[in-house]
Parts: sequence; C-alpha cells; structure tokens
Amino acid sequence: EYKDELMKKLILVSVIGLSISLLAGCANKSLVSYGDANAIETTNINFGSTDLQKITDQMTESLIRSPVIGTMTANKRPIVFVDTIKNKTSEHIDTESLTDSISTQLLRSGKFRFVDMTKVNSVREQLNYQNEGDLVNPNEAVQFGKQVGAEYMLYGNLASIVKTNADQSDVYYKFTMRLMDLESGLVEWADETEIRKTSSKKLLGW
Repeated sequence: EYKDELMKKLILVSVIGLSISLLAGCANKSLVSYGDANAIETTNINFGSTDLQKITDQMTESLIRSPVIGTMTANKRPIVFVDTIKNKTSEHIDTESLTDSISTQLLRSGKFRFVDMTKVNSVREQLNYQNEGDLVNPNEAVQFGKQVGAEYMLYGNLASIVKTNADQSDVYYKFTMRLMDLESGLVEWADETEIRKTSSKKLLGW
C-alpha cells in the first residue's frame, strides 16, 4: 500500500513537471509575421528605416530635378561614384545602406552611370588573375587600362543634435549631400534635408 501511494505521488509529480514544461514552451514561443517595409517605424527616436527612406527619396528627387543636372544629363549620362556617407552622429548608423539606396535610385532614373569604388581591389585581383597566369585564354582576358573613370563624386554627411530631460527626448538629424565635378573641383549641386523626432514619457494610467 505504501508503494502504491509512493508510485501515485511520483506519477503526479511527473505529470505536473511535464505540464509546466509544456506551458513554458508555449509561453516562450515567438510568433513571426511580415510587416509593411514602407510603414512608418516609431519603435524609438533613433535613426530608423523610415528616416533612411525619407532621406533617400528627398535627395534623389532633388538631384534629378535640379536644373543644373538637367543640363548636364541632356545629351549624356554622367559617370558618378558615390563616396560613403560620413556618420557624424553619436549613433551606430549603417551609412553604407544609405549610400546604396541613393545610388540605386539614381541608377534606376536612367540619368546616371556609376562606378563602384568599393570593389576596386576585387576587380584588380580578377584582372591580375586573367592577365598574369596561364589559366585564362589571352584572347578572352579583360585587358588593363580600359575602364572608364568617374566624372563626378557624390558625397555627404549625416549629423545630429540630441537633447534629453526627465520627461522628453528630442533628436534632430541633418543630412547634407553634394555633387562635385572631379576635373574642375566645382560643386555642381548641393542640398540638405532635416528630420526631428520627439519621445515623451507617459504617466501610468494616462
């Protein structure tokens, strides 16, 4: 009888333990869903996807619609390289994504051609492979000295001012961009856009 009682208790403990494990598994299970990539992102006041999209759209539209650029692109597609955007904020911001988005939209406009300076070393390595060994047919190897150089450089920087007190945080972003003629050194186009974001603490019950 004592053994039967002990066995019942062991079974009860095992059932309770299994139930707790199952409940914990259900509680920790995450639910993943797709969202709208263009939806306004307001998780916090740090630089986010909406800010990147806003800057990209405004800068590319300003550049394409500029009268100076219209004259420049009337008879040909200028060759441009985009320098990496300088991050002058206190945040860790992937400015390469901002650079990529701007150059992609400008390329899609059909008014510009681009050279990718980030891949110079990779290109040189491939050309060396084709021309310095005996693995590639010399008649089919890409020759040195035939690449086309950029005529203009597109560059810019992102800066911010952050103010915080006990009840509110405020961040102001300013993005500036310029297009320089590499031969003359003249800046042919420049523009800037601003973003201000505020976060306020709410009292409980309100």
